Amino acid sequence: MQSASPVINGLSVDVEDWFQVGAFETVIERESWDGLKSRVERNCESVLALFDDAGVKGTFFTLGWVAERHPALIRRIVEQGHEIASHGWDHQRVFRMDRATFAQDLAISRRAIEDAAGVALTGYRAPSFSIDARTPWAHEELAAQGYLYSSSVAPIAHDHYGWREAPRFAFHPLARRDLVEIPVTTAMFAGRRLAAGGGGFFRVLPYAFTRWAIRQVNAEGRPAVFYFHPWEVDPEQPRVDGAPLRSRFRHYTNLDVMAAKLKRLVRDFAWGRMDAIAAREAHSAVALAA
Repeated sequence: MQSASPVINGLSVDVEDWFQVGAFETVIERESWDGLKSRVERNCESVLALFDDAGVKGTFFTLGWVAERHPALIRRIVEQGHEIASHGWDHQRVFRMDRATFAQDLAISRRAIEDAAGVALTGYRAPSFSIDARTPWAHEELAAQGYLYSSSVAPIAHDHYGWREAPRFAFHPLARRDLVEIPVTTAMFAGRRLAAGGGGFFRVLPYAFTRWAIRQVNAEGRPAVFYFHPWEVDPEQPRVDGAPLRSRFRHYTNLDVMAAKLKRLVRDFAWGRMDAIAAREAHSAVALAA
């Protein structure tokens, strides 16, 4: 008897530089970014090499700010068979915008990324998973601008973000529209949702936790959605003083082991691009709106 094919999970990279992260938004002003030493290109090259060695393809959710300044990097990502998608312009959280500002952010970032990539975008991820119950217009604007999927919801409670009441798996946020939302992965333990989709949780917690979580989700026949950032494979990045202790702990802990953990992860499970995951999940996605 042949064994069942493995579930293909969504592999994603949120492309932003070390100084653009939410952890430092109160201590590094956006106006200073162009004067700081960029490390995003070299870090993305390390990620591309890691993916190539493992024979996997993924999705790079990219800031328009980065695409405008590093167009050759964006082209290399596409040429190597990965998906380019939008991560907004400059990492502004969606719940701090109104609809008009969000619409402009989507438009300018899309223009910069598509100009660099030479391909059309179909996917979007909000900075810091910042689409939630406070932004009922966000999915409407994404659909209006032609996006086919979003991966912008964290269905948990968190001190920086989270939409605890959202479905754990793919859902249609709008009635009579094809847009599908694919939340980042959570696992269940003792009736509680646990964040298990990557980022700082992956670096700080033992590898066995992520392996258990993905196996749990796959056992339900659903794909996990995993994400990380290029700066997470860069232990030599500059240290930022002045940020809250919790933020510095989340940002810097275990940077030196991240690459090794990623190599193990991409070999232990089956992975694919988020656009392919979205196409498959659209058929089983629940309807959030009547």
